[in-house]
Amino acid sequence: MERTGDGSAGDADYARIGFGYADYRRPDPRIAAAILRELGDAYTVLNVGAGAGSYEPRDRDVTAVEPSATMRIQREAGLPRAIDATAEKLPFDDDAFDASLATFTVHQWADIDRGLAEMRRVTRGPVLVLSCDPKALDRFWLDEYAPEVIDTEAARYPAVEHIAEALGANSRIIEVPIPLDCLDGFGEAYYGRPEALLDPGARQANSAWSFVGPLVARRFVRELGDELASGAWDAKYGDLRTQPEFDGSLRLIVGLE
Repeated sequence: MERTGDGSAGDADYARIGFGYADYRRPDPRIAAAILRELGDAYTVLNVGAGAGSYEPRDRDVTAVEPSATMRIQREAGLPRAIDATAEKLPFDDDAFDASLATFTVHQWADIDRGLAEMRRVTRGPVLVLSCDPKALDRFWLDEYAPEVIDTEAARYPAVEHIAEALGANSRIIEVPIPLDCLDGFGEAYYGRPEALLDPGARQANSAWSFVGPLVARRFVRELGDELASGAWDAKYGDLRTQPEFDGSLRLIVGLE
C-alpha cells in the first residue's frame, strides 16, 4: 500500500481527516489503567501507530512510531517526538523494548501479520494491542442508524483471535468495558450520549465515516436527529443514558514473551 502525501500508511488518509483528531480522541483514564496493569513494570515502551499520543504512559521511557505527519503535529508538548515509520518495518534492533503497545491502529495496517511480527521481534516482554472485536460491533445502536459504518468497521478490524494467535500461545484477550463518560471518542464511547455523534467532528475522528460518504452521514444525522426530537431513540435506548458501562467490542489483546 502506498503512503499518502502526509505519510499515512493505512487505508485512511489522515491528511484529509486527521485535523482536530486530538480534540475528540483523548485517552480515557479507565482504559489507560487497564493498559498500565498489563504493562506491569516495563520501562522502555514502544508505541506503534502512536497518533497524537493517546495511552502513552507518562512515567515510562516511550518511543513512538507514527507515519502520518498530520497526526505527529498534534502530539502534546512533553511527549516524545514520533518517528516516521510503519509497523511493518520498525527501525529497531531485536528485543529493543521491555514492552510494546498499539492502540486503535492495527485495522489500518497494510500487513497486520508482518506488523505484529515486527512488534514481537523488537519486544522482550508483553505486546499489547487495543482493538475492537468485529463480531461484537453490532451491539452498538449505531447499527440501526448507519449500518454501513458498522459493516465498514467489521470488514476492517481483524479478528481478535487472529491477533492473539499471531502474538503467541500465551496471549490473552481481555474485554474492556466502555465508561458512560468516556473521554476517548471512538464510536461506542457515545453509547449513552447519542447527540454527540451529530457533531461532524466527532464522526470525522472515527475513520470509518470517511469510507461511507456524505449521503450516509446526512441520512444518519437526519434520522437520528428526528428520533431524538420525537423521543423515539429514548424509547428504545434511553436506559443507556444512565448505564455506567457498556460491554461493547473493545478488547485488549496481550501477548507475552
